[in-house]
Amino acid sequence: MAELAMTAERSAQGVSALTYRTFNPATGELVRKFETLTDAQADGLLGRAHDGYLAWRSTPLSERIALFLKLADLLDANNDRLARQVTLEMGKTLPQAKYEVALPSEMLRYYAEHAERLLADSEIQVAGFSRVYTRRESMGVVLGVSPWNGPMYQAIRVAAPNLMLGNTVILKPAEITIGSTLILEELISEAGFPAAVFQTAPVSREQVSRYIADPRVRAVTLTGSDRAGSAVGEQAGRHIKPVILELGGSDPFIVLDSADVATAAGTAAMCRLALGGQICVSPKRVIVADKVADAFIGQYAEAFANQKIGDPFDPETTLGPVSSPDAAELLQQQYQDAVEKGATVLVAGGRMDGPGAFFKPAVLTDITPAMRLYHEEAFGPIGLIYRVADADAAITIANDSKYGLGGTVYAQDLDEAKRVAVALDTGMVGINQYLGAPVEIPFGGTKASGVGRELGSSGMDAFANIKTYSLA
Repeated sequence: MAELAMTAERSAQGVSALTYRTFNPATGELVRKFETLTDAQADGLLGRAHDGYLAWRSTPLSERIALFLKLADLLDANNDRLARQVTLEMGKTLPQAKYEVALPSEMLRYYAEHAERLLADSEIQVAGFSRVYTRRESMGVVLGVSPWNGPMYQAIRVAAPNLMLGNTVILKPAEITIGSTLILEELISEAGFPAAVFQTAPVSREQVSRYIADPRVRAVTLTGSDRAGSAVGEQAGRHIKPVILELGGSDPFIVLDSADVATAAGTAAMCRLALGGQICVSPKRVIVADKVADAFIGQYAEAFANQKIGDPFDPETTLGPVSSPDAAELLQQQYQDAVEKGATVLVAGGRMDGPGAFFKPAVLTDITPAMRLYHEEAFGPIGLIYRVADADAAITIANDSKYGLGGTVYAQDLDEAKRVAVALDTGMVGINQYLGAPVEIPFGGTKASGVGRELGSSGMDAFANIKTYSLA
């Protein structure tokens, strides 16, 4: 599925009557329509979240931990059902969907296992006081705006630390994957969580703005485009509310002279093609030293050329459709712009004829600043290769981007690899491996890739009231 068109109407009462429409991106067929909330319903949902918070914040930590473990078990037991819904709605292959929906249970178990440590008081020695300590306390209702590329994972990334902390969560789902989010909400209820602590809110942009302005909403988190992040960040700032923005990325994958070329090429291609190239933190720009470029490019391009494109439910398929016809069209425009302006085509690709939102993977080199792909995030299976003379030139190209989410450096000369890693203007970097987003570490970037950090202890601190107590 994947295209969730929203058609706006207005009722006689002047309330929202938008319709979310989910489509199968492999066929273009309508899957289901979902009516959004009226203004009165949206306000009622917020009221329940606020009232629910007043009770949830007092729930003993041991009870929260038990609920997390029950939900993790339920997610594992429903892996196939959840994965099939994700594949139906956004087009990733079924094995990749199964992998995605396994991650939330890992996240829930992480916060269950480490909750007591993460929420423990921190004592500080201050002259003149017998005791000073800080405590992480809940804040209230947190509004999450979720993307479509990992609907189960992204929803739990918002919910897990906040629910363990004692906050309640309203999640505005991505229109094209709302069915996945609603199944998740169903399982959260089945696990025994109070109904008001996690609620899916199919609301309009205007209703999101009203939520942000409402004093009952204490914080906002969004994962999405930098344009959406700019709008939400501006509104949150106007109302003096903490915000986390996890936005786009055009991560560099740097291959230096001393790299293990075969390993680097395999990793770079695998990461770029995963989920059809629709991952914010996937390495989209390969920057390879001239000395090893020919060998690297041959192996990288071969991986792109050998993909089996088709039905994402077919076990033989390695690459399904992108999320929507609009997404495929944007990729085609970016690809065609680069070709027309002189990019060298190493693997020819592009929008495929027929039903569905299929895009044949492509590899381009000789990318210049005159091309859109030099500056824009390519959210799909287009590999970009930059040949450079040395490590310093690689750093220059890598940092010449408005994005700064993550990066990868391959080199057997570890001193050189570390020097390059330190020079990257990113929030994360992996050396001789793709880092990704393990639950144990802070996740986030710099520049237009956003502000704030999620996961690990940072995910617990982001929307906590870190309150200090003192005794004379």
